[in-house]
Amino acid sequence: MTKSRTIGWILLIAVAGAAGYYGWQRFHGEDRAAAAANAQKSARNAVRVTIAPVQKSDFPVYLTGLGTVQGFNTVLVRTRIDGQIDKIAFNEGQTVNQGDLLAEIDPRPYQAALDQAKAKKAQDEANLANANLDLQRYTKLGEFATRQQTDTQRSTVAQLTAQIAADDAAIFNAQTQLDYTQVKSPIPGVVGLRQVDVGNIVNASTQTGIVTVAQIEPIAVIFTAPEEQLPYINEAQSSQPLKVIAITTDGKKPLADGTLAVVNNQVDTTSGTIRLKGVFDNKDHALWPGQSVSTRLLIKTLKDAAVVPDDAIQHGTEGLYAYAVGSDNKAELRKVKVGQSIDGRTVVESGLSPGEQVITAGQYKVQPGTLVSTAVASSDQAQGGVKQE
Repeated sequence: MTKSRTIGWILLIAVAGAAGYYGWQRFHGEDRAAAAANAQKSARNAVRVTIAPVQKSDFPVYLTGLGTVQGFNTVLVRTRIDGQIDKIAFNEGQTVNQGDLLAEIDPRPYQAALDQAKAKKAQDEANLANANLDLQRYTKLGEFATRQQTDTQRSTVAQLTAQIAADDAAIFNAQTQLDYTQVKSPIPGVVGLRQVDVGNIVNASTQTGIVTVAQIEPIAVIFTAPEEQLPYINEAQSSQPLKVIAITTDGKKPLADGTLAVVNNQVDTTSGTIRLKGVFDNKDHALWPGQSVSTRLLIKTLKDAAVVPDDAIQHGTEGLYAYAVGSDNKAELRKVKVGQSIDGRTVVESGLSPGEQVITAGQYKVQPGTLVSTAVASSDQAQGGVKQE
């Protein structure tokens, strides 16, 4: 073989090798491109959903209900004597203390009655002194005074002594009537709208009062619970006072925390409920007499419960279910059994475990095995924020 022919074969082999290499590269490049295209197509076909974790946490069990706020003590202040009102000593809506003056009735007739009782006592005391002197004289006369005279005089002294005791009682009564001319608050609280004005004649026999005073520190809430919950309430109450939370009727704003003070002594047979009374310090006056509130009575706390957002639980023809998302981003249908639910959270008793991810939005587009594209609910989900994955 000549030298030129050898060089030709070498060139031919080199050209063939290069062609094979570039062909191999082209073949596998097309595979990678196809794989990437398939991945992009799968990503485009994945259903977009929002997920949240199944959390392990303590969960409070509340008994919810509706209640009405009432003053811890409420008094319709009325006069105990007859007369004309000379003075109103309060402003409507004012906070008063026990013993504060609310109104004053014309005291002159009652002052006169007191002076008259005192004068009568002075007169009787003078008569008693004279009777005592006569008794001493009859006693000193000895046999010159008859026994009847001495006994009669001794009886006169006893009668006048009793009359002075009656005078003391009359003075005390007159003084009491005079004190009643100053109408004072029997309890601390807030006064309402006045029902009489200066110059009006008031009578002890009428039902119309001067003003109502309601004690609001502390304050009470009366609410009801189903009778079947009574054994659980009594059992929990026996160990410690139960916590009661008062909330606005729309359920959006907590108003105050208090304790359960009273379980009524009988069940209302017409409604099948038991009346309960919660007491609140109410230092900020968030609760007001007559106000309607929602109530939550804390019965117990579940320890280390599996908790999910309410939106994760779906209702189907075969019961409750939820979609869990596996590590391959595919949806798995789980039949679940739930317990208590409050504030947008639900306890899952079976079907899900803490740490798993559940779909909370977009379930209507999902079937078992569906590939999903997830967005994790963030802490500001209430404002619509989600974190993309």
